[in-house]
Amino acid sequence: MKRYVLATLLCLTPLPAFAQESGGDTAPPPPFKVSGSVALVSDYRFRGVSQSDKQIALQGGLTVTHESGLYASTWASNLAGWGTFGGSNLELDLVGGYKHALAGGTIDVGLTWYMYPGGADLTDFAEPYVKVSGTLGPATLLAGVAYAPKQKALGNFSNTAESRGQSQDNLYLWGDGSAGIPGTPVTAKAHLGYSKGNPGLGPNGTSVAPTGSYWDWLLGVDYVVGPVTLGVAYVDTDISRAKSAYLLPNFSSTKNGSSIAGSKVVFSISAAF
Repeated sequence: MKRYVLATLLCLTPLPAFAQESGGDTAPPPPFKVSGSVALVSDYRFRGVSQSDKQIALQGGLTVTHESGLYASTWASNLAGWGTFGGSNLELDLVGGYKHALAGGTIDVGLTWYMYPGGADLTDFAEPYVKVSGTLGPATLLAGVAYAPKQKALGNFSNTAESRGQSQDNLYLWGDGSAGIPGTPVTAKAHLGYSKGNPGLGPNGTSVAPTGSYWDWLLGVDYVVGPVTLGVAYVDTDISRAKSAYLLPNFSSTKNGSSIAGSKVVFSISAAF
């Protein structure tokens, strides 16, 4: 989720008493800041895999940040309407964390709770993360690791009582990079991620590494017009058609039979406030 921080430079005058009398004092910034975003995407891709059956998704989020660096946020998106997740087919993420400046960059430590309101049992799971970001010349770089400890929502699914009670974990490593193109309002962006977890679908298809391990990547550009960002990106994974077919019907498009882990150009329009 993009976060925009507005900083105000306070200038001291040589006559503070006069400034007070004339109402020239500037109030200190509030301890809490609220930001948010809303987006419309042609396909909701989570770590390279479509969560909306390769269809349009409406997304939005809200973040409250304290001056100490603590923050809490929520983010939501509609999902595929073909019964994989059940209930309202909605993903609702609750996030809490702490950001701190470190050696010219920023470290961000937190936890995401993935919820699927109204869905079947054993779909929700927690995933702690650590992200380190900074700049290198004109580029902004980020490296992250997210580890979901063993949970039943990530366990392999089958109809046996033993399998239904098992738990699995998942590790995700990723790197992001972006850089503005000089003389234009365009920013180039790239992403590379690696998932390693349970070699099969969790209950109701909520596994975050549905083939055990795979790579995902993204290349794209953003065009900023005021508070609005127009984006286009090429998204893909190295999940083979054989592996995606093995996990039918949860891990394929039910509309035309194509894999929801295959390559696609994704368009987006978003606004921050």
